[in-house]
Amino acid sequence: MATLKIIAGTVYGNAQHVAEQVEENLAEQGVDCLLESDPSVADFTEADALLIITSTTGQGDVPPNLEFVFSDLKDESPMLTGKPFAVAALGDSSYGDSYCGAGKQFHALLTELQGNAVADMLEVDAIE
Repeated sequence: MATLKIIAGTVYGNAQHVAEQVEENLAEQGVDCLLESDPSVADFTEADALLIITSTTGQGDVPPNLEFVFSDLKDESPMLTGKPFAVAALGDSSYGDSYCGAGKQFHALLTELQGNAVADMLEVDAIE
């Protein structure tokens, strides 16, 4: 059975909470999924499909728990050819250009690594 890796990037726990709820809901639907909050490059390369759920910190930056894997993915450039992925980005549109910056960076990187985006990036705005 194919496994969906859910990668959670969080600062204050909101994205982690969302990821836990998504994991629970998908598991109830019979989806084989595994939540990772401290992922490695292998988690990306070995997964059958990826769901990135991340908040943004600073000026559009990746949360601290994903900084190393994001950097490693950029440095190692493992091809994710055709691997299905989706990104859900949590943010606050009052931050202007940095709104959902971490999600945008992950979406761009996974696309560059030839992953297959199965949906447009979902932007969840805290002020709505």
